[in-house]
Amino acid sequence: MAELTATNQTTVKRDRGLIKVDEQECKGCGLCNEACPPHVIGMSDKFNHYGYRTAVYAGAGCTGCGVCFMVCPEPSAITVYVLDNANAGCQSVATAASAA
Repeated sequence: MAELTATNQTTVKRDRGLIKVDEQECKGCGLCNEACPPHVIGMSDKFNHYGYRTAVYAGAGCTGCGVCFMVCPEPSAITVYVLDNANAGCQSVATAASAA
């Protein structure tokens, strides 16, 4: 679902997913950052209660592929949602419960 903007004639893709990072579970290893195909995960400047810089979502560009979830060594640190643009809702597809 790409849209063409009139002002600069570039293609703007809609987000197909989003991620939530549990800052208290993330250990800051950076594996999700390296594995993310659209490169929308970075590392925070803040420290969590363990003293680690945690992963953060850029806020746009997620495809909902779940690669970040699969490479994360902490089972509940990342939750991936696939957006349902037709209904403006989202469905969780990768959580700790689905991995078990």
